[in-house]
Amino acid sequence: MENTNLTFSPFTVSVTAAEVADLQDRLARTRLPQPSPTEVGDAGDWDAGTPNSYLREALAAWRDFDWTAAQERINSVPHFTTEIDGQSIHFIHVRSVHAGATPLLLAHTYPGSAIDYLELIDLLTDPVAHGGRAEDAFDVVIPDVPGYGFSQPLASAGWTTAKVAAAYDRLMRGLGYDNYGIHGSDNGAMVARELGLLNPEGFLGLHVLQLFSFPSGDPAEFEKLEPQDYAGLEHMQWFQSVGGYNTMNSSRPQTVAVGISDSPIGLLAYSELFNSFGNGTSLVPLEKILLEVSVNWFANAASGMSRSYLENARVEAEPHINQAPTGVAVFKDDFQTIRVFAERDNSNIVHWSRFEEGGHFAALERPEVLAADIRTFFAGLR
Repeated sequence: MENTNLTFSPFTVSVTAAEVADLQDRLARTRLPQPSPTEVGDAGDWDAGTPNSYLREALAAWRDFDWTAAQERINSVPHFTTEIDGQSIHFIHVRSVHAGATPLLLAHTYPGSAIDYLELIDLLTDPVAHGGRAEDAFDVVIPDVPGYGFSQPLASAGWTTAKVAAAYDRLMRGLGYDNYGIHGSDNGAMVARELGLLNPEGFLGLHVLQLFSFPSGDPAEFEKLEPQDYAGLEHMQWFQSVGGYNTMNSSRPQTVAVGISDSPIGLLAYSELFNSFGNGTSLVPLEKILLEVSVNWFANAASGMSRSYLENARVEAEPHINQAPTGVAVFKDDFQTIRVFAERDNSNIVHWSRFEEGGHFAALERPEVLAADIRTFFAGLR
């Protein structure tokens, strides 16, 4: 096994008063674009992207946002940094109050960070305090992907999801965990599946909100589809029509990073995935969106976050089947994982649940529901 001796240093999120003042100054001098023609007379129209009406509301809230209180909340849990493959990696590590807790890695979204999971920490580490059982407790480790959050600066190219997964395994071994599981959403779901493909010794399994499996072209696959699966196909088509950031990040990440590293309102607008592109389904409160975007602003993370798409776009990987125990939680307004396709690519799906409320950022929208499903999946593996 690769040497897993790592050195860990305590870390504190510390944004200076000058940095906060600079953000406030930039917000005060915001120049919004000319409105889209479709916005005129319809203040909620997201047809061409993030509308000025939303940005005005968010701008006013951001200027009143209490970063000092937010920073205190972030620092209320233990943070650390370590170095893996020459890259500084920031992570949160909270041990359960219960002995024998299951080690669990939480892998975050794009355009998120470790901050995605602040509300899940206590739910997972101390289930008894929330009406659960001590045997369902977890130690949680929540890293920032290199280039995201406070895993800055990005020291080298090549940080694909596969490389991130291997680094996360080293992190867990370095923390002294001989076995562990992972939960992930979005980018984190892809990292989780890569860990499933790696399937290192002691790996318990992966719980994800999405398995990104698509039609292969085999007509036999479509014969097995259920009515709800066709709704999932429609959701895929809709996402492709609005998710232009995928193409930009995958081809010219440094170009787009110039604008969103210099303009906070630009960074907020480019983070429209938090709003599900304005289709009215997102349950993420504005306060949480502003926290996420503030972290990305103060960490100057735009370039590294965008580059992760380029790294994966350049990989020519052969398809492989994930054989690790896998659990899937499908939320109503999220990407709809289609089981026929998912089972083709993942041979050991042992848990499947559907929820009629919530979307792509379930950890921010319905943390109690998500925590309960994570507990159920891992309990079923014992």
